[in-house]
Amino acid sequence: MKAASSLPGAAIAVLFLLSAPAMGQSLAPPSLDEEMWRFSITPYLFLPVTTTGTSTVAGQDVDLDLNLVDVVKVLNGAVSGRVEAWRGDIGLAVEGSFVALGDDASIGLSGSGSGHVDVDVRIRQAYVDLLGGYRVLNRTYGESDRRYAIEAFAGARYNSLTQDIAVNGNAHLGPGLDFQRNLGGTEGWWEPVIGVRGLVQLSARWTGAVLADFGGFGVNGDDLQWKVRAGVDYRPWAQTSIRFGWQFYGIDYATNRSDGTFAYDVFQTGPYLALTYQFQ
Repeated sequence: MKAASSLPGAAIAVLFLLSAPAMGQSLAPPSLDEEMWRFSITPYLFLPVTTTGTSTVAGQDVDLDLNLVDVVKVLNGAVSGRVEAWRGDIGLAVEGSFVALGDDASIGLSGSGSGHVDVDVRIRQAYVDLLGGYRVLNRTYGESDRRYAIEAFAGARYNSLTQDIAVNGNAHLGPGLDFQRNLGGTEGWWEPVIGVRGLVQLSARWTGAVLADFGGFGVNGDDLQWKVRAGVDYRPWAQTSIRFGWQFYGIDYATNRSDGTFAYDVFQTGPYLALTYQFQ
């Protein structure tokens, strides 16, 4: 059984496994007409090999210093994806993610009797991004006319974060010594998001990409939520690409609830993997 001190932190840290926004590439393959509406669907996975920071529930801080194995152990299920629609230099994007996780532990009490304390952690995290995009640069280079482009995004993100910890104690010394307490709860908030994406074709099948976005800016308790991602896109089939690379991610959210401060201040880094299908 896990130590009680690491249980809430490990569960909360995995919230952003599978939940970081996808790279989502707008350059169309040769089989699609860029002057017509074209669409892409991208399921994706982010694997944080390092998670550091602080989670706060009911005013109590839990320091986080976790690896990928720690966080995967508490994952119950997740789904994440991004859909983009582009026509010429104008684009729209909708992205969503839902993560469900949890864990529990039982801690024996020392002294007389055979009492114990049960701790049950249940976490839910979801978000939806609504974004508009514009390609501000679209040029070619070299004798093969390989393309490179820069795209800007802006929009809004809705976040929902649950950090729910149930504590049940039984001292086996009489009913008056038993106790039960629920800590934390659910918070939801809107925040603005801006971002930029750079793309450069390296060959007929390979494309390099860099993405950075920033959200929150102090709105509704989220001081800053940011991400920087760099990787490559390999297109083994006419309209399907495999994307992989490395990501850096951070969030600094805090609010006050009736039972105390509710906060999440975390930095994560690790590889990402995505699959994109484009069509029109």
